[in-house]
Amino acid sequence: MLYLASQSPRRRQLLEQIGVNFRIVDVDVPEQRLLGETPRDYVSRVAREKARAGLAALEEVGAAVLGADTEVVLDDEVFGKPDDAEDAASMLRRLSGRVHEVISTVWLVTRSGEWSDTSLSRVSMPPLDNATIAAYIATGEPFGKAGAYGIQGHGAKLIEHLDGSHSGVMGMPIYETARLLRTHSLIAA
Repeated sequence: MLYLASQSPRRRQLLEQIGVNFRIVDVDVPEQRLLGETPRDYVSRVAREKARAGLAALEEVGAAVLGADTEVVLDDEVFGKPDDAEDAASMLRRLSGRVHEVISTVWLVTRSGEWSDTSLSRVSMPPLDNATIAAYIATGEPFGKAGAYGIQGHGAKLIEHLDGSHSGVMGMPIYETARLLRTHSLIAA
């Protein structure tokens, strides 16, 4: 049986969109970047720890667990989820008029092995004025999302150009995830 180690409604939606049968396993993994850790290594480590924690919580012999993490990166700084409206506004002001990266990694962990894949996207935002930022924050959408925006909702209006994976920016790179699942016979080819 396949499990998703995430409470993210976006990740559930993305897997359901491609017809994957899975169950949720609840995990609590700290998302704290280590000193000297690159953004890519940080995202990979957190996704792997989620998958490993999910597998450790299960007694099922044939269990396979997916763990994913997605972060917004600008100038080597990882933009996690905003703490409040002020934090969200600060993030959006810093992303305004700039190109940032979105790193999205997925790990598949079983009792016999661990495999991963990563999607790297470049996202351009136009210059955003304070009124645009305030109106977006008022939607409530920035909360619980890395970089304080969601590409799948009202935040799509903030994206000038995407070079990469739309689903990766949402929170789980579906092409890479499906490839992992197919390779390990967890979905049909």
